[in-house]
Amino acid sequence: LRVQNKKLYLATFAAVLGPLSFGFVLGYSSPVIPELRKINDPKLRLDSSQASWFGSVVTLGAAAGGILGGYLVDKAGRKLSLMLCSIPYVFGYIVIISAQNVWMLYFGRMLTGLASGITSLVVPMYISEVSHPKVRGMLGSCVQLMVVTGILGAYVAGITLKWRWLAVLCAFPSCIMLLFMSFMPETPRFLLNRHKRSEAIASLRFLRGPHADHEWECRQIEAGVQEEGLNLSEFKNPSIYRPLLTGVALMFFQQVTGINAVMFYAETIFENADFKDSRMASVVVGSIQVCFTAVAALIIDKTGRKVLLYISGIIMALSTALFGLYFKMVLPNRNNSSNPDVWFTLNSASPGTESSTSWLAVVSLGLFVAGFALGWGPVPWLVISEIFPLKARGVSSGACVLTNWVMAFLVTKEFNDFIGFLTSYGTFWLFSAFCCLNVTFTAFYIPETKGQTLEQIEAYYRRS
Repeated sequence: LRVQNKKLYLATFAAVLGPLSFGFVLGYSSPVIPELRKINDPKLRLDSSQASWFGSVVTLGAAAGGILGGYLVDKAGRKLSLMLCSIPYVFGYIVIISAQNVWMLYFGRMLTGLASGITSLVVPMYISEVSHPKVRGMLGSCVQLMVVTGILGAYVAGITLKWRWLAVLCAFPSCIMLLFMSFMPETPRFLLNRHKRSEAIASLRFLRGPHADHEWECRQIEAGVQEEGLNLSEFKNPSIYRPLLTGVALMFFQQVTGINAVMFYAETIFENADFKDSRMASVVVGSIQVCFTAVAALIIDKTGRKVLLYISGIIMALSTALFGLYFKMVLPNRNNSSNPDVWFTLNSASPGTESSTSWLAVVSLGLFVAGFALGWGPVPWLVISEIFPLKARGVSSGACVLTNWVMAFLVTKEFNDFIGFLTSYGTFWLFSAFCCLNVTFTAFYIPETKGQTLEQIEAYYRRS
C-alpha cells in the first residue's frame, strides 16, 4: 500500500504543478497592476480601463481554453494535453517579458489564460481517473490548494520582484510540470477506452504498486467503458444531460457567490481599516485561502462533499450579509453618491464611521475567504471530475469550464455597474441571496460521491 500511495502521489504532484502555474497567472496581476500604472514608459503604462482588462482578459483566454481542452483531452489523452498546455504558459510569459506595448501584455495574458483554461479542465480529470476512491477527494482538492498556493506565491514574490522578473518566476512551474509529466502514465480509463489493455495494466501497476489486483480493477473499469462515440442525440439521455446540468450549475453558483468581487475589494477594505501595507494584507488573504483549502483537502474524504458545501455556503451567506451591513453603515446616502466607482464610494464614506466599523469589514472578508476555501472553492472542481460518464467527460467538462470562466469575466467586469445599479450594500446582499440558493441547490441536486468509484457514480445516474 505504501508503494502504491507513493507512486500515486507522485503522479498527482506532477499534475498539480499545472494548477500551481494557473494560480501564478491569477495572482500575477495583483502586484503588477500598481507597478504598471506608475511605470515611466508611456507605451506600457496602464490607465484604469487598461488595468481592468489586464486583470480580466485572462478569463476570456481561459474560456477559450475550456473549449479547446474539451476537444484535446478526448483526442490526445489526459497526459499529452497536460504536457501541451505548458507551451502557451511559457510562450505567454515570454511575450510579457519582452512586451513593448500594452497589446503585447494583453496577448501574453491571453495565452497564459488559454493554458489556465486547459489546465483547469484536464488536471481534475487526470487526478480523478488515476486515484482510488479512498483518497480521490483529498487528491482532487489538491487542485484548488495548488491554485491558491500559486496566487499566494505571486503575491509574496511581487513584494520584492519587478514585473518582468516576476513573469520569469511564474514560467518555472509549467516547465517542471512538462518534465515530470513525461515520466507519468496515461490514465487507465483513457487507455481502456482506446482498447490499449496492456498499457492500462502497466498504468495500474505504476499507480497501485505490484501487489494490487490489477486485473480486477481493469475489469471493473471495462464494465463501465462504452466503446461507441458520443453523438449529439445522446444528450437527450438523462444519464448524460443530468450530470452536465449539475456541473454547469455548480460552476455558475461558484462564481455568483461574489468571490471575484470580494477579492477585488480586499485591498481597499484593508486600506480603510488602517492597514498601511495593502500588499501585505493581500498576502494575509492568500494565506487564509491556502490554510482553509488545505483543511478541506484533509477532511473531504471523511466528511463528504455535500457537508462541506453546506458549511461553506452558510458561512459565505453570513459574511456577505455582514459586508452589506458594513457598506450600509459606512457609505453616505445613496442620493449623495451616484458614482459607481468602488474607490470613490469607499473614500467618500462618512468621516469617522469607517474607523469604528472597519473591523466588521475585515472580519467579513476573513470569514468569506475561509468559507469559500472550505467548500465552494475546491468541491465544485472535484465533483465535475467525478460525475460525468467517460464518453462525455471531455465535452461536459469543457462546457463547465467555459461556464466558470465566462461567469468569472462577467462578475469581474460588470461589478462596478452592479454597484451603480444596486448600491454597494445591495450588491453584497444579492451575493448573500445567491449563497443561500447554493445551499438549497446542494440539498436537492448534488449527489454524495464520497467513497464511490467513478463507475458506481456513472451507474447511479443511469439508474436515476
